[in-house]
This record gives sequence, structure tokens and C-alpha cells, in this order.
Amino acid sequence: MGIDEDSLEYHRIDPPGKIEISTTKPTNTQRDLSLAYSPGVAAPCSAIDENPEDAYTYTAKGNMVGVVSNGSAVLGLGDIGAQASKPVMEGKGVLFKRFADIDVFDIELDQEDPEAIVDSVSAMEPTFGGINLEDIKAPECFEIESRLREEMDVPVFHDDQHGTAIISGAALLNAVEIAGKSLSDIEVVFSGAGASAISTGRFYVSLGVDPDNITMCDSTGIITESRAESGDINEFKEEFATEGPGGTLADAMEGADVLVGLSAGGIVDEEMVRGMAADPIVFAMANPDPEIGYEQAKAARDDTVIMATGRSDYPNQVNNVLGFPFIFRGALDVRATEINEAMKIAAAEALAELAKQDVPDAVVKAYGDQPLQFGPEYIIPKPLDPRVLFELAPAVAEAAIESGCARTEIDLEAYAEKLEARLGKSREMMRVVLNKAKSDPKRLVLAEGDDEKMIRAAYQLVDQGIAEPVLVGDREEVWAHIESLGLDFDPEIVDPEEGNLEPYAERLYELRRRKGVTRREAEELIEDGNYLGSVMVEMGDADAMLTGLMHHYPSALRPPLQVVGTDPESEYAAGVYMLTFKNRVIFIADATVNQNPDEDVLTEVTKQTADLARRFNVEPRAALLSYSDFGSVDNEKTRMPREAARRLREDSAIDFPVDGEMQADTAVVEDILGGTYGFSELDGPANVLVFPNLEAGNIAYKLLQRLGGAEAIGPMLVGMDKPVHVLQRGDEVKDIVNLAGVAVVDAQTQADD
Repeated sequence: MGIDEDSLEYHRIDPPGKIEISTTKPTNTQRDLSLAYSPGVAAPCSAIDENPEDAYTYTAKGNMVGVVSNGSAVLGLGDIGAQASKPVMEGKGVLFKRFADIDVFDIELDQEDPEAIVDSVSAMEPTFGGINLEDIKAPECFEIESRLREEMDVPVFHDDQHGTAIISGAALLNAVEIAGKSLSDIEVVFSGAGASAISTGRFYVSLGVDPDNITMCDSTGIITESRAESGDINEFKEEFATEGPGGTLADAMEGADVLVGLSAGGIVDEEMVRGMAADPIVFAMANPDPEIGYEQAKAARDDTVIMATGRSDYPNQVNNVLGFPFIFRGALDVRATEINEAMKIAAAEALAELAKQDVPDAVVKAYGDQPLQFGPEYIIPKPLDPRVLFELAPAVAEAAIESGCARTEIDLEAYAEKLEARLGKSREMMRVVLNKAKSDPKRLVLAEGDDEKMIRAAYQLVDQGIAEPVLVGDREEVWAHIESLGLDFDPEIVDPEEGNLEPYAERLYELRRRKGVTRREAEELIEDGNYLGSVMVEMGDADAMLTGLMHHYPSALRPPLQVVGTDPESEYAAGVYMLTFKNRVIFIADATVNQNPDEDVLTEVTKQTADLARRFNVEPRAALLSYSDFGSVDNEKTRMPREAARRLREDSAIDFPVDGEMQADTAVVEDILGGTYGFSELDGPANVLVFPNLEAGNIAYKLLQRLGGAEAIGPMLVGMDKPVHVLQRGDEVKDIVNLAGVAVVDAQTQADD
């Protein structure tokens, strides 16, 4: 099947199209329905009648954008009409939801008259918090947007005009910096003079480009004042008319610093690129075929050509999805009345700055593991980078507040955390822990400190103030990675090859001499980062430790168990995963350590996991799981969780509800728990699930993660005398940072005890 057949199949699978409406409130009972509709709905109606601003409080208006088109200029298809444009507008709605959690109604208007479109859209203002105009041809689009901005009190944004302007503007900021040039001095040539090109030219001026240094070309050639005087161009092109004699695109490009292509494929050749100034910037953004191919432009010169296109198969894709979802997110969340120039500039600057930061592993993997590091091949972030939401939306919201178009102000620091929660419960939960860690950072040993991921994680820990990392590893290798990654920090490094390990070797010998370890063996073992890091923590030279990235879990766990050991009140350690769903969090234990726990182990693991839940501000309700419910099956295996639950209930020190043995669905389904088993000690669905053996726990968390859509954080090691956590091989940098935050909070808790 070709791409066309694949796409048709994708769209026709039942239900047809790409979007649906779902409810956000319960609708299971008669009471639910009476609140959602009659008679209960009268109360919010009356409130809005008295105060129209309450529409943002009681309805979905504050998270609703209308995507409006008449289908007169659909990308790559032209004037196909309103009905045929609907798949594109539905797709736009998918992007709004996927990237910024914004709901959309797509509105296809069978209208060509700008006046009729303005009347139709402005009449829908009560429905929407913002309007995204799409695929409306020039010059009508200028008039329609201008009129709607005047008549409507919500943001109106024509993405075809401003989207490319903002994203390419971000790319321009970084390209100019890399090329060692100045915005105010560069000569910019535009190939194309449509809505996107004119808006981009205007935006570049807002960024600092001298308007006298902009030359715009249409299909006839350079736009000049003489052409304006003869009536050859419209009023919008006239804005960029030059005083010169005119000429071709090739003439305009001679000596230019920047080419901005928003025209047609294949109209620029290598000779034209060779005629540009040193280290030229070429943004060939015609789709699907750029004005000049990536390879051609690069091959045209011996110096650096900084190239961007509209294609995803080349570096530096100028993709509007990097802009509109996040710009609207910021605008909606402060109830802005418009999207003004200050907000657009803030978006471009935030994008440009994000490109200079370390790129998450998940983003690198999504793009085929190609290197993504600030430079000529990476001047703008990738569309799938989740950090764009956290950087752009707050920048836009702040600009809206400062420029006076916001109806409400927000706490920008708290706002960033709220945005994280939109991308998943795990981010919200981890923010709780990371904020605690930042309040009192601790010394954290990274036992595999010369691994690239560990170094990148260490940089983030320093940059965000989460921990004070100590990298254990080869000093030269660590610095080689730091320099190749372009990281600006000076971490503490402990290199085992440099000696000075005698105190640690002596301590290891003291701890293990009655376990068969000789002094010489201790001196050899201490050169292993896992043993060295463990002894550093045990002696108090560090507060916590991470390891495991390059080792199998059992071999990574062995040194800290031998050296640090379990805490005085525990005999067992356990591995816990936190699984987050859309509206639910559960902790699963034990999934990594104890293969066949008895009632003693189950009792301890339950206590330790409950304590861990509280570090995430979750009040524990613990269930000890089995394949039976409260004695329905009686054998050695079911008695163990039953006995552990009994001990915990009778322990006066236990201040959380706990019960068992019970089946998994009994533990998590409120109707079963409160109905069939109303006698249970649990006052709600369990959020701490203790499994009867390692097999069950490991299988369960992986199934829930892969099939249930849960996000997993962990494994978090509980029961240790001092904070030590063992990563999984292949964990990403974000996983290292998250587990580091947990380790720091563990250390804080122990320091307070």
C-alpha cells in the first residue's frame, strides 16, 4: 500500500475521521445527568447570565478553540472547498489535543466572501476561548484576520501567516548566532510573497531585522516601488517594495545572508547559493519539495550553510506544530483577548533558547537516534519534544500579562507544574518529589559517572538544583563527554585510577572481612564504582547513590546490599514501582528483589511502600494481594498475605488502612470492595498493592505499563539503611533525574529522623 491508500484506510476505520466528543464529568447515575442537564444546569446558566466571565468557570470555553477554514488555500491542494478541507481541520484538532491538551471544534464554512466569514466567526465568540484561522487564501486572509481581531474579544490567530513566521524566527535567532552575524545587519531575501512570506517578513522586523535589508520576490521578480506605482502588486506586497531597479531572485540573492523560501520547489540552484554571503542561512520551506534540496545547498559551498526546510527527513524542520498549540495554551490560560506581537516574540525566543538545552533521550530515539545538539544541524527543537509545552506556554502567558491583554494573572511557577500534569500524572507526581529535593539538595554518588547519560543527568541535577552529583569514573572520559556535549558545568569527579582510596578500602575490608573478603581483595573491589560509591555513602561522604545503568539489576544491587545493608528496623529491601494513570496512582511491590516472600517480608514491604507513597504526598491504602478473597481459598500461599495483613492491622504503629488477602480487582474496584466486601478495613480503592511474589509483581507492572497505559517510575529501592537506588539498564536521562530526586528526598527524610 502507498501513503495515499494507508491514509484512506486510517481515516475510514470505524468510527470515521479522527476526533470525537467525550465527557469530562461522571454520567453514570440519574443524579449525574440531572446535574449535567436539567434541572441542575440552570444554576451555571444563571451565574453566567449575571457575570459573562463565569463562562470560563462553568463551561469548556477556556479550553476550546475553533479551527475555521473555507478550504480556499489548503496546503499542497489549493482551493478544494470547505467540505474537502475537513480532514485537515480535524487533523489540526488532533495536534491541538496531542501537544497542548486543547479541545477543538473544526468549523468548515462554505463561504468565499470575507464579510460573510467575519460575520459567521464573530457570531461564535460565546463558544470559543480562541479562533485558529486555517487555509484561507491571500489576500482575503489578511482582511479576515484583521477584522476578527477588531471585533472579537478572544485571540484570533491565522496560523498560515504567523506560524511559519514564529518558528522560522526562532531558527533565525539561533542561525544568526551560530554564523556570528547580527540581526540588524543581515540582508534577507524572500522567495515568495504570499500571506506566510509577508507575515514572516513583518515578524523578522519585530525581531530586529532592518526592514531596508529585506528584499521580497514573487513569481515576477523583485518587488519594487516602480511595480507598486504601476499597480502590478497588491497593497500587502507593497509593504516590502524596494527602491532598486528590480531583477530576478538570483539577482536578489547575490551577497545576501539569508534566503527565506516560501514559494515553490526547485527554483533555487547551487549557483544562486554560491552567490550568497559567507556562511549563508537558507530556509527552503516550500512543501513537499523545498526551493533547493538539502544536499544541493550543502554541496554548493565549502563554508557552513545553515539549512532549514519544511521536511521531517532533514535537520531543522520548520513545523508549525512547534507553535500554535503552545501559543494558544498560554493565551487561553490567562484568558487573553488577543495574541499580540509581544506574545509571538516570546514564543520565538523561548523556542530558540530550548534548542540550546540538552535533548531528552526519548526525543533522540523518536528521530532515529541521530545526534541532536545545538549547532548548524539543530537550531530549533523537534516537534515531539515535550518540553516545548513547558517553555512556550509560560513565556506566552507571561508576555500576555505584561502586555496587558490577559484577563487574569497566574502564578507562573505553579503554572509550569500544572502544564506538566497535562502531559501525564507521572509528571505531576514527580514534581512533588523534585520540589522537595530542591529545598535541600544532597550529595549524590553516580557510580557509573563516566557514562554519557549519567553525565547529562548530572548536568540537569546541577542546573535544576536537585542534587550535588559526584561522578565516579574515568576523569578524562568524563571531561571528553562534557566537552562533546557542550555542557557548561564543573562536576565533582572521583576517579578510582587516581588512588587515594585507602580509607574506603579499609572500611570495605572491615565490613566484609568476616564474609570472606581479604584486605587485598578489598583494595581491588574498591576500584569498582559500585563498591566505591556504596562505601562513600556508608561512611557519610555522600548522602545517596544511584547505580545500575550498565549492569544487570542483581549485580548492581549486590554491592550496596553488602556494604550499606538494610536499615536497623528492617531485614529486607524491596523494589517498588509507581504506576500513574490519568486519574490514579498506585504503588506496586515487590517487583525486583524478593522472589518468594513470607509473611515477615510481606509485612515489612507493606510498611516501606506506604512510607514511600507518603513521600509523593499520597496517603496509603494497602492491599496484600492473592488469588483468593478473605479466606475463600485456604492454603500455605494464601495464608501468608492474610497473616501479614493481620499483623499490620494489629500493629499500633500502623496509621494507614490495610487489608488482605484479596484479589486484585477487589482491591482496586470500589463497587466490589464496598459492596461484596463492605467489612474490609480499606475505606477506598487500594493504592499500595503488595504482590505475593516477585513473578506476580513484575508481570503485573509490565502488563499495566504496556497494555493499561500506565507510566512507570522506578524501581525505587526501599528498606535500605541509606538511600541507594538501582536503575534499570537502558533507562533514559529523565529516569535518572527522577530517581535522583527520590534518593535526595530519602536522604532528607533520614536526616530529619
